[in-house]
Amino acid sequence: MLSLYGAPLCPAGHLPHLGGDWLSRLISPICNIGEQALSVKLPISPRVGEMSGRTEGVPESADVGKESLVTVDIRLHSTRPALDARPLQKRVGLIILATDHTTEPDFRRMVASDQIGVYVARIPYANPTTPDNLRKMQPSLTSGAALILPDEPLDAICYSCTSASVVIGDAEIEAAVQAAKPGVPVVTPPMAGVRGLKALGAATISILTPYTVETSRPMAAYFAAHGFEIASFTCLGFEDDREMARIAPATLVDLAREATDAQADALFVSCTALRAALAVVGMEEAIGRPVVTSNQATAWNCLRLCGDDEPRAEFGRLMTLPLGQ
Repeated sequence: MLSLYGAPLCPAGHLPHLGGDWLSRLISPICNIGEQALSVKLPISPRVGEMSGRTEGVPESADVGKESLVTVDIRLHSTRPALDARPLQKRVGLIILATDHTTEPDFRRMVASDQIGVYVARIPYANPTTPDNLRKMQPSLTSGAALILPDEPLDAICYSCTSASVVIGDAEIEAAVQAAKPGVPVVTPPMAGVRGLKALGAATISILTPYTVETSRPMAAYFAAHGFEIASFTCLGFEDDREMARIAPATLVDLAREATDAQADALFVSCTALRAALAVVGMEEAIGRPVVTSNQATAWNCLRLCGDDEPRAEFGRLMTLPLGQ
């Protein structure tokens, strides 16, 4: 059977095809109704395979990329301005964990100033906080240090992880950092803690950490190897440094009171994740003796390496002392 119809009109929402659309060969009984209506010119979509006259939404007058039409007169100054030796007088580099919530705010409060800039690089780290996981950061230390103001000298650089420093070792950390930044003084939290405790004249100490027993053991061995008698050691059993950061400073004051032995000359509060620097004065008042914390000790050490000896008693007794030898 032959079809009485040619190609149908295209359905709504479809473009017409090349060659046009065909009307039915049969005359519609209402074919003359259009003569009685006003003529309205409607826009017609382009045929399939054809492009519109201009891109949708772009004015016809737009000349994108025609720099030759810009008439602004740009003048090159005849001389270059004189340059300062550095934007800031001193530079402290900071290598921190990807998960660290605390070190940057602490260094912003205690170290950064109009004279000292703090420049940060983060390196990969994944919880839980175990000796094996902490040791895995060692290969990233050189690349992390290299990211801090490449090819420019620093006055000090701090690797901000106490538990990893005792597991990896201060000498190994120094070698890894200096491979990227030759000659820069390298600071670690336990190293700064030892210097701070000795500056305070402490020989017998109590230690408080947020770690598990497994992660705390290397910490005890480290301070014993540096000549301290450990009167007491308290750990809180946390495995995630992000949770450690959520312990309130006021809670740390209570914990310091419980963790400090009557025979101790001072208390060392370990972990750069703890907001312990905010609680130092409260802890010292609670236990009646000096307190050294990880971030407080590294901030103190870095300030003194930058030649800043200004006392800052609001951050504890340690911050009023010189670095010493």
